Amino acid sequence: MAEADGTTFLAPGEPVDLDNCAREPIHVPGSIQPRGVFLAVTEPDLVVRHASQNVLELLGHPVDDVLGHPLERVLGEDAAGAISHHVRTWGNLRARNPLLVTVGGAETDVVLHRILSGDSTLLVVELETASGPRPFSFPNTYQAVRGAVEKINRAQDLAELYEITAREVRTLTGFDRVMIYRFDEEYNGEVVAEAKRPDLNPFLGLHYPASDIPPQARALYEKNWVRLISDVGYTPSRIVPGLDESTGLPLDLTHSILRSVSPIHLEYLGNMGVAASMSLSLLRDGRLWGLIACHHYSGPHVPPFGVRAAAEFLGSSLSLRLVARVEEDELEARIRATRTLAALLAASRDQDRALASALVTGVSVLDLVPAQGAVVSSDGVVDSVGRVPADPTALLAWVAEQDAEVVVRDALAEQEPALAAAVPEVAGLLALRLPEGQSVVWLRHEAVRNVDWGGDPHNKAIATQEGDDVRLSPRKSFALWRETVRGRSEAWTEPQVRSAEELRARLLEVLLERSRLQVRAAETVQRSLLPASVPDPEGWSVHARYEPAAGGRVGGDWYDALELPDGRLAVVVGDVAGHGLSAAAAMGQVRNALRAYLLRGDSPAQAIASVDQVVRWTMPFEMATVVLALVDLATGEVELSAAGHPRPLLLAPGGEAVLLEASVDRPLGAGSGEPPTTTLTLPPGGGLVLYSDGLVDSRETTLRDGLQRLRGQFDGTDGHPVDIDDVLRECRDPASVDDVTLLLLCRDAD
Repeated sequence: MAEADGTTFLAPGEPVDLDNCAREPIHVPGSIQPRGVFLAVTEPDLVVRHASQNVLELLGHPVDDVLGHPLERVLGEDAAGAISHHVRTWGNLRARNPLLVTVGGAETDVVLHRILSGDSTLLVVELETASGPRPFSFPNTYQAVRGAVEKINRAQDLAELYEITAREVRTLTGFDRVMIYRFDEEYNGEVVAEAKRPDLNPFLGLHYPASDIPPQARALYEKNWVRLISDVGYTPSRIVPGLDESTGLPLDLTHSILRSVSPIHLEYLGNMGVAASMSLSLLRDGRLWGLIACHHYSGPHVPPFGVRAAAEFLGSSLSLRLVARVEEDELEARIRATRTLAALLAASRDQDRALASALVTGVSVLDLVPAQGAVVSSDGVVDSVGRVPADPTALLAWVAEQDAEVVVRDALAEQEPALAAAVPEVAGLLALRLPEGQSVVWLRHEAVRNVDWGGDPHNKAIATQEGDDVRLSPRKSFALWRETVRGRSEAWTEPQVRSAEELRARLLEVLLERSRLQVRAAETVQRSLLPASVPDPEGWSVHARYEPAAGGRVGGDWYDALELPDGRLAVVVGDVAGHGLSAAAAMGQVRNALRAYLLRGDSPAQAIASVDQVVRWTMPFEMATVVLALVDLATGEVELSAAGHPRPLLLAPGGEAVLLEASVDRPLGAGSGEPPTTTLTLPPGGGLVLYSDGLVDSRETTLRDGLQRLRGQFDGTDGHPVDIDDVLRECRDPASVDDVTLLLLCRDAD
C-alpha cells in the first residue's frame, strides 16, 4: 500500500522487523489498545459501521450485535442523544473533547473526531472510563498548569526551561521518569532534561539514534501531539471489520487516542523495562524538534484525559517559549553578522589596501564565520589569518576548480581524500569561489568529541532465539555506550553559510569597483548624475537645486526632470541612505533604473515597484526614498506616487501652500511594492514643491517646524515668483549633516 506522498508501506499482514520497520503503516494498525472502546459510525443517523472487539468486555455487547445498529442501542438513548447533539453543535470536534456521558451507570469520556472513508466521512467515537478533575474545560486545563507556565516564562536559559518542564510534567502526570528529548538535524535524539524517581539510573545527556523513531512515527507525532501506551504488555483489540467498504483499505487511526502501536516499539519499551509510556510532541513551525517522553516502570499507568490535555498544554507552552527564544537568538546573530559584514565591506572598499589584506586585518572574515583560520586570494595577493597551511597553493587551486560558488565540507578526509592529503591539518572548509580564480576559504581543524549513547547505536538488531526461528528484535542493551567521533570538523551551520553567501554577493560588487582604473571623486559622481539642465516646456517652469551637506559631504540625494516620449513631464526627487561614494553610486543606479522604467511607459506606481525589486535584488544593503510625479503639460493632470519620501507641497493659485494629501509606501529596498497613486490637477498659477528630508529635518529642527518653515516660504506669495535659492537659504539648517534637494514645478497663470 502507498501513501499520497508516494511512500510505500508494508502490505497488511507482512511481517515487520528492523529491516523494514521504517515502512510499517503505523497509522492504520487495524487494532486499538484495550483500555477503551472504538466505534466508527455514520452521520447523521449514527449507525455503527466499525467496532473494536472488546465491546463485549467493556460495554456488554458482542461485536456482531453492535455492527449495523444505531449508537443508542450500544450506549443507551441518553448517551447517544448527547453525542448527536454535540456533533451537530460543534464543527471542530477535536477542540471540544472530551464529552462526558453515562454509559451502563458509569461516567465515561467520549473523544470524537472524523475520518475519511471512501468518498464520505465517519464519526469516530472512542470511550474511556472518566476520571480526574471535573468539569473538564480550557480554564481548568490552564489552572492545572498555570504555575508551571509562569515558571517557564521566568526561565533564564534553555537548560532551566527544559528542567522546569520535565519536573512539572512529572508532577502533573505521575510518571516515574519524564525526559525532554531534543532532535538534531538528522533526528538523532539527546536527553537534555530529566525528572525521575530517585532510584532510577539517569538518562540525562544520553543520545539515541534516529532509527529509534522512524520517519512515519515522527510524521504522526506532528499530527497527533499526545500518544499514551497505558500498558506495554496489552493485547491489541482488533477493529471489526476495520476495512473501508469501498476501498478495502484499513481505517486511518492517525488521530485516535486508542491507536495500537508497533510491536517493534512495544518490544523496545519492554527491553528498557518500561511498563507504560506517554509522549508529547514539541513543534517548531509544524516540524517536530523534540518530545516530552514519559516512562513508568511499576506497572500500567493511565493519566486521565484531562491530565493528558493539561500536559499537552504545557508542552505547547514550552514549544512557544522555545520558538521565541530561538528566534531571539537568531535575530541577535543576524544583527551581529550584518554589522560584521558592513565592517568588512567598508574595509574592502579601501583602495589603498589589497582586498585580501583588508579581509583578514582588524575585523576579519573570522569574525563573520568562526573558524581556526582563513585564506583570501585576490588580485594576485594571498593573505591569511589564524592557523592555515604553510603553503595554501593546493587548497586555492582546488577551490578554483569547483563548479559550485559556495563549497562546504566537514569531513575532508572522507569527502575529498586527495585534498586532505595536501592539507592534513584541515578537517573542514567553507569556500567562496570568486571570478578569475579569486577565493575566500575558512578552515576548521578536527573537532574530536565524545557522544554518550543509550546503548550501541550501531548494534540496531540482536538475533534472539525463539523456538526454531531466529528473528531480528530491538537492541536490548541501553547501558551508556561512549563513541569517539574523529576526522570531522565542527559543522557549518545554515546561518554561517548564509553569511558567507552574503559576503560573496557583496564582494562581487567590490571587485567590480576595484577593477576600474580610477574612481572619480564622490562629488563628481553625484553631480555628473544630476541633469545638466532641466526642461523648459511652454506654459510651465521647472527649477531645481542640490547642495551637499556641511563640509561638502555628498550623499544620495538626486532630482530629475525628464520629458517622456508621450509628451508628459516626469519630475523626481529621491534620497539614497548614507553618504560618500557608495551612496552616490547607489543613487546613480536607482536614478537610471527609474528613468528606464519611465521611458518604457510605466506609471509612477509601476516604476517605483520595479525599482524596489532592483534595489532588493541587486543592492540588498541599500535603502532609498523617492517621490515621482508625471504631469500632462496640456491639461495639468498629475499622477503621483511616493515610497518613504516626504509628501510634496501643493501650491494653489494665489499663493496658498498646503501639504499634499497623499499616501506614502515603504522605502525602496524594504519591499515597498506598488505604492498608492494620488491624482490631481494643477490649475494655471498652481505648482508642486518636491524636496528631500534634509531641507526640513535636522538635529536642531523638528520635522513639524521644518515643514512649517518651508510652507512659509511659498504661502502668501500672491502670484509673485519665488526665488528657489532664497528658499534653500531660509529653510536649511547650517548644522545639518544631510544634503538637500529642492524642485519647484509651476504652471504659468493665464
